[in-house]
Amino acid sequence: MSFFATLTEDGSYVLTGAGYTLLILLMLVCLVIASYFTSSTDKVKTGTRRMVFAAMAMALAYVTSFIKIIHMPMGGSVTFFSMFFITLIGYWYGLRTGITAALAYGLLQLVVDPYILSVPQVFCDYIFAFGALGLSGIFHEAKHGMVKGYIIGVIGRFVFAFLSGFIFFGDYAPEGMNPAIYSFTYNGAYIFAEAGITALLLMIPAVSKALNRVKILATEGETVVKTA
Repeated sequence: MSFFATLTEDGSYVLTGAGYTLLILLMLVCLVIASYFTSSTDKVKTGTRRMVFAAMAMALAYVTSFIKIIHMPMGGSVTFFSMFFITLIGYWYGLRTGITAALAYGLLQLVVDPYILSVPQVFCDYIFAFGALGLSGIFHEAKHGMVKGYIIGVIGRFVFAFLSGFIFFGDYAPEGMNPAIYSFTYNGAYIFAEAGITALLLMIPAVSKALNRVKILATEGETVVKTA
């Protein structure tokens, strides 16, 4: 990993210029691919719309990820609905677009705030954990799909965060505490706290109606448009 990352004294890696460049290119490729996952006959027009709305959702997620309501001591935080904005992409456009865009967001998080111990840890913490938010696309045509999609996306992210905490950071568990219980409690605390706050917001009728109108704009010209 010496070309893309260099080893530090604490055993972690820091990205080199080449590493940052590669991640940014991969993120852009994912976003472009996600925008053209469509069965519409007018792929250029629809793909451009998807790219614009997916980029907008990613930008909102990125900005709100810095608004930390609670910041955990070993990483992770309760943010201002950042996970929700990523799950919206899957809710708008379906599973393939949702996962691909979420993978791009995971790469963005790796560029912005990397903590690298090994390649498997990077995949678990950034690629799989954030990519799982795209599972929201499973419910993209379902009744109450926005809420269902958010829930499944959050659960997916938690699963990989838990695995990472258990496998790669179990040594940080307090003495005498099972690493699995430590990881479950630690990661569940901030992930589900944010999920609970977001769920309360989505229960407000005016918010739900506004988000449904956004979906209509985001999917204009597509074959199927269903709202929550």
